[in-house]
Amino acid sequence: MQAFTVHKGLVAPLDRANVDTDMIIPKQFLKSIKRTGFGVNLFDELRYQDEGYPGQDCSKRPLNPGFVLNQPRYQGVSILLGRQNFGCGSSREHAPWALDDFGFRCVIAPSFADIFYNNCFKNAILPIKLSEEQVDQLFKEVDASEGYQLTIDLEREVVFKPSGEELPFSIDAFRRHCLLNGLDEIGLTLQDADQIRDFEQRYKAGNPWLFASE
Repeated sequence: MQAFTVHKGLVAPLDRANVDTDMIIPKQFLKSIKRTGFGVNLFDELRYQDEGYPGQDCSKRPLNPGFVLNQPRYQGVSILLGRQNFGCGSSREHAPWALDDFGFRCVIAPSFADIFYNNCFKNAILPIKLSEEQVDQLFKEVDASEGYQLTIDLEREVVFKPSGEELPFSIDAFRRHCLLNGLDEIGLTLQDADQIRDFEQRYKAGNPWLFASE
């Protein structure tokens, strides 16, 4: 898993509350578990003017010019600014897969649905909770300044505005450790690979009849 230490990126504002996972990645695209290839269908119903289907060549689909991610000033974004209860709805892990595949490394909002919040950490995306007042101010600043960027320092747990103002946030210490070191559940397990291998060898030696067919 890709580590998250310090990230500076362009911010895109998605100014709507209760963005659910079906809006993030619609149900018809949940036919793969490869974790890649979902970015083109991120916010599919908002980005395009027609109805999408799996395997479609999205480069030929009509875009919705009013949607934020289609606007020239927000090309190359990597930080998404949202409203309350971001990621509600079904528990599909495809939602953070789609965000990651599109290029987002961080989502900032006043609150998140619990399952989506947990899934973000498993997929190298940092979900940051700030107060509604702080998020409101960020929306205003992003709207007023094209090319608005934030710098996020996970080690220090601080969001830096272009002005230098600091917005502290708090992340569970274990989750923070995993993101800083690029560790998902598999990565954590592989840290004990030598002990696992030793156990398997001892178990096989002590129970040879279980492995007679090998």
